[in-house]
Amino acid sequence: MSSSAAAVDGLCARILDGHVPDTRDLETLLRAGEAAPVVYAAAREARARHSGDAVFLYGFVYFSTYCRNECAFCFYRADNDECPRYRKTSDEVVSICRDLADSGVVLLDLTMGEDPLIHDDPGHAALVELVAAVAGETGTPVMVSPGVLEEPALRALRAAGADWYALYQETHTQELYERLRVGQPYAERAEARAAARRAGLLVEDGLLTGVGDTAADRARSIVSMREAGWEQVRVMTFVPQAGTPMAGTHPAGDLDELLTIAAMRLAMPGRFIPASLDVDGIAGLERRLEAGANVVTSIVPPTVGLAGVSQAELDIDEGYRTVHGVLPHLERRGLRPAGVDEYRERMAALHASLAGTEA
Repeated sequence: MSSSAAAVDGLCARILDGHVPDTRDLETLLRAGEAAPVVYAAAREARARHSGDAVFLYGFVYFSTYCRNECAFCFYRADNDECPRYRKTSDEVVSICRDLADSGVVLLDLTMGEDPLIHDDPGHAALVELVAAVAGETGTPVMVSPGVLEEPALRALRAAGADWYALYQETHTQELYERLRVGQPYAERAEARAAARRAGLLVEDGLLTGVGDTAADRARSIVSMREAGWEQVRVMTFVPQAGTPMAGTHPAGDLDELLTIAAMRLAMPGRFIPASLDVDGIAGLERRLEAGANVVTSIVPPTVGLAGVSQAELDIDEGYRTVHGVLPHLERRGLRPAGVDEYRERMAALHASLAGTEA
């Protein structure tokens, strides 16, 4: 059932006046229906107050598509023979990252499946060395998205130059989680994010919608991520993947994703919230920016053989998922790409806040 326009309008006004939305409030926003434009407008206002017109562009390097896990939703699950498999060498990754940094991205997201070749090494030396090489060669902030790691490895990554650790729960409703991330303990992922925080890394959590979740599930996730204090939060619409147990799922539209971006912005106005190019490609970017996102993720260079996650090929080799491809869309929305120095200032403030929390 959709929320009434009057209820949505009044709630948005109260939030902009300082009211902190609880779970019930968030469900109202997430069920806005035809009143969705009111929620988006409020989210843009909240973004403007905290980020101005700045948008942060993230390069994406999916350097290994091998994985030991059997996630029901993922194209790269271990037993799927229909997906592309590759491992990029360290030299290849550094070269790609150097070009991305030169193109204007402010962060390099080094992503992999839980590749047994890397995860079976107790010290994760290859991953640590890769992060050190990328950070040293590019001088650009680094995010690592390697799956679940224990605290010693996370501390080593931080020492090597990583700034961020991304590990998505997908949902904070445990029963739904268990259907999605088969055989992976719910608490283990939560503990890995907590360990990353102790190691001095900034943390990103995220959820997946269109997987049988409800507005109540998404509201619960938003509150959980806010209470944890993660510095970046995201949502993506599930794209059915060939060769997986969920291949026959009816594709969802993007309304739930857009309302979730907006609700996240209103609940956590100062956070980094991405608009991902990995769901609808460049065609979906402006809708996500209009919903309150202040980051563009999944910028992938063409012709170097990198895949996306939800969309392995969409808009990559055409060059649309590049800084050059993104800039006109920012300009049309009155937004600007932030530089790396501005991004470093934001990160420094977050690290200082994190150090204060630990103290």
